[in-house]
Amino acid sequence: MPEHDHVVPPLNYSDKLHFGPHTNDTHEGIDTNRMREARAERMRSVMRANNIPAVLVTGAENVRYLTGFFWSEFQLQAGYALFFADHPAVVYAPAGSYHQMPDQAPWISQWRIARSWLEGPTPISAAEAESKLFADEIAAELRERGLEREPLAVSEFGARAIGALQAVGIDTIDGLPLMMESARIKTPDEINCLKMIASISSSGFHRALEVLRPGILQSTVAKEVKRAVEDAGSEFGASKVMAGPLAFERGISSSDRRIEWGDLAYVLTCGSSYLGYTACLYRQYVVGRRATGEEAGWYDTLRDRLDSVIGELQPGASTADAAKHFAPASKWGYADEAELLTIEFGHGIGLVNAGSRFVHYNPPIINRQWSFEHPEEIQPGMVIAVEGIEGQHRQSGVRLETMVVITENGPEALDFYPRHEILAAGVI
Repeated sequence: MPEHDHVVPPLNYSDKLHFGPHTNDTHEGIDTNRMREARAERMRSVMRANNIPAVLVTGAENVRYLTGFFWSEFQLQAGYALFFADHPAVVYAPAGSYHQMPDQAPWISQWRIARSWLEGPTPISAAEAESKLFADEIAAELRERGLEREPLAVSEFGARAIGALQAVGIDTIDGLPLMMESARIKTPDEINCLKMIASISSSGFHRALEVLRPGILQSTVAKEVKRAVEDAGSEFGASKVMAGPLAFERGISSSDRRIEWGDLAYVLTCGSSYLGYTACLYRQYVVGRRATGEEAGWYDTLRDRLDSVIGELQPGASTADAAKHFAPASKWGYADEAELLTIEFGHGIGLVNAGSRFVHYNPPIINRQWSFEHPEEIQPGMVIAVEGIEGQHRQSGVRLETMVVITENGPEALDFYPRHEILAAGVI
């Protein structure tokens, strides 16, 4: 039976989108111009509130968040942007994009070629010379705007870059907290992007229901899910599948196990994105049969526990209020709550990231590890993914994750694919 002694609140759902992933001129959908401008203005307001006139960021998604410029990132710091509270941004584009992009992104008026030393493979003497050119160019831009004596927030650059900036007299501070503060609350268009990728994920989950069967490889199912979400409109599709003994806690991702009759299997679409906004969703399946009473009990317990967490995500409440409903590490005999980080917790989801292109964790983070001692306020406009796990080590287990938007009236789920029970796949 579910392990709770209180009434589990019903899960409310957000309104379904009335438009698809392709923009057109016949009705209002996602307004990309408005979204770019609203994101930039939110970041400017955060910078002004903290008396920071300029921030230097790398990472393709972070540059996209601030400026709308995006490239296929094959190397960190291949491109970057100098973003100002009171001046137009300067985009340092990678080789190739530098000449290709200016007429394609006319809202960006200031373009420069990026200085990159490719980190490891470059001779140290060459890296030192290139990093000095990089720092000199940034310093020149700051001087031109009268900001040479002001602090520069720097996000996602390595030690060599930061050292080079400091060597030319720039006072650097950590810029990632500013980026995360800006990304904490989503604009209406950002929320619609997250609704869209949640809807697109349903195509992947349904494809998994069609192809999961005894004898198929986990990687084959993941490829089918990835193809389904890309066909449905995702710019990047992503999926993983874990089954049988790899389903609790979390198996090695590269293990290409054959799925056996009777396996419990969970499927995720985490990392699939629409206009850069990523899904973080799980659904649970059983292969070739119906769930047993024990398995259904695991899932009911998990679903009700996560719904209790979601029910606490009310405006003005705290992450501590929600975290109390997560299972403690001791439930599975673990000694430290850190052993549940990223598998029994909640996290903001969006575009800004801190070095990982797979899932873009945003504030707030909700867990038993630190939310009780370091609570954060739940605010309207947050989009939060809530996930958890149940089962027995190396035997089997169940997973579930749901994305919710916080409205003035409370949390609303964004993904509509069935989550009330374990889904039976390949039943004859």
